[in-house]
Amino acid sequence: MPKMKTHKGSAKRFKISGSGKIVHRSPTMSKKLMKKSSARKRRLKAEKILKKCDAKVTRQKLGI
Repeated sequence: MPKMKTHKGSAKRFKISGSGKIVHRSPTMSKKLMKKSSARKRRLKAEKILKKCDAKVTRQKLGI
């Protein structure tokens, strides 16, 4: 059976933290920044941990 290939779109969007959790950037941070408050932009800037139900599929796409 051939090797599993990494889904390159997912590889660019997700990374693995030191504890093994999947980390991603917050959505809606690249468009329409003028109408968002500074506090909202600051909150969206932080990286988030992916939920457990989505992490299983993402791990398969990353080949982990």
